[in-house]
Amino acid sequence: MDGSLQRILCVDDEPEMRSAIRLALERIGRFDVLIGASGAEALDAGPAFRPDLMIFDVVMPVMDGPAVLAEARRLPDLATVPAIFLTGKERRHEIAAFRAMGVIGVITKPFDIKGLAGEVRNLWENAVS
Repeated sequence: MDGSLQRILCVDDEPEMRSAIRLALERIGRFDVLIGASGAEALDAGPAFRPDLMIFDVVMPVMDGPAVLAEARRLPDLATVPAIFLTGKERRHEIAAFRAMGVIGVITKPFDIKGLAGEVRNLWENAVS
């Protein structure tokens, strides 16, 4: 986790959410972002993208966020990349379970588009310091 946060791999199955994430992280946050619509897309493209951070929606068809994270941890190029979950669930026990999976943070939906980049950067900085 050395260096600065520049490249973020994101996965969300909802087109509107992908657009919001792109606006928040690319245009406002000035990050280089690769956004996929499925876990399979992320796992295929992620290693070549060489992300500094991964952000996965928790609830997705076929492969949910925790499953994508588990598979990413099996790939040498993604095994140690920090991860954040996006979720509409705000129940403490679920968030605690997500943290136990090794994510550096959980961001609840709906998120503030103007504030998402700052929230992501704060989670990153807290994890690397």
